[in-house]
Amino acid sequence: WNFGFLRMGTSGFAAQAYGARDCKETASVMIRALSVSLVLGLLIMLLQRPLAAVSFRVFGGGDTGSLAYDYFRVRVWSAPATLALYVFKGWFIGMQDTRTPMWISIGGNAVNIALSVLFVFPLDMGMAGVALGTTLSEYLSLAAFVWVWLGRYGLPWRSLRVREVFGMRKILVFFAVNGDIFLRTLCLTAVTTFFVYASAWQGDEVLAANALLMQMFTLFSYFMDGFAYTAEALTGRFIGEGNMRELVRYVKRILLWSSALALFFFVLYGVALRPVLSIFTDDESVVELALHGRLWIMAVPVAGFLAFIYDGILIGATRSALMRNVMAVSTAVFFGLYYLLEPMWGGDALWCAFIFYLLSRGVLQMRASRLAENI
Repeated sequence: WNFGFLRMGTSGFAAQAYGARDCKETASVMIRALSVSLVLGLLIMLLQRPLAAVSFRVFGGGDTGSLAYDYFRVRVWSAPATLALYVFKGWFIGMQDTRTPMWISIGGNAVNIALSVLFVFPLDMGMAGVALGTTLSEYLSLAAFVWVWLGRYGLPWRSLRVREVFGMRKILVFFAVNGDIFLRTLCLTAVTTFFVYASAWQGDEVLAANALLMQMFTLFSYFMDGFAYTAEALTGRFIGEGNMRELVRYVKRILLWSSALALFFFVLYGVALRPVLSIFTDDESVVELALHGRLWIMAVPVAGFLAFIYDGILIGATRSALMRNVMAVSTAVFFGLYYLLEPMWGGDALWCAFIFYLLSRGVLQMRASRLAENI
């Protein structure tokens, strides 16, 4: 996730080039970002041993640590595919095509499930089987993206010069925007990593219960990402076209629909949390422990929907410095509240800090962006 800028930055740049009807720049954005993703993916594979040593020393986690390592040692070989998929998804979204990433994601996940079941049960490969299923499915998804890209757009680099793709000005802008997004994502990763770290040191049962509740956050985020991706694509497009009136009109619609979705999840988690949790595990003790956090997970959609939408708006507008600054403040809110409340509230302090971290992200981005005036 530290390299999530490969999707977000690519989406914003591609959308603005699309809005400006600059076909050469849309191709340049893809090749530029794809080159960076492949270099980073190879570096992750080469540095896998020190990365594993540092990560598992930090996390600990009892019996779960050895299982996580079984997963990591296989899954790490998919790093180039994972990062390249970020680029392809971002580029197609920026090109106002969300259908292609959707179908490839559905197909890739179906293959992932089938392969994981095959490797885990008939072949008895355990956690490594899950990792191998995911790794193979990601390379197949990458092949599907390349096939669609070349089939629809041909060989775009034939009409491009190296200077157009990797010229100094283009590279500086690319790394300036993506550098801000990278720092922003480091803050996000610090919060989510610390959440796992603090849960793990409370024991395997608390770790499992919090992981289950975080699946509820992830479930909500998948739905909300649809609106966030729409905000990215339309914001970049209308800025490229110079059409501020349409931009403001569509952002208001996106905010209306996303708030309705947040209300739906608030009600869902309030009245049907147990059956939803039971989809993810049959361990009743973990479900019971997770149910103690019902109020916290109900608060997540209400507190968090603005953060998703304004992330999308600012990504489309390539206003990365504002995203970085707001995330830094929100991260400080998270850690400050946790250490202030933990002596009195224990495990609840972690969730309270997380709620206010989400809320501060959305509210601060909304107040700071002033969309109608100066985006």
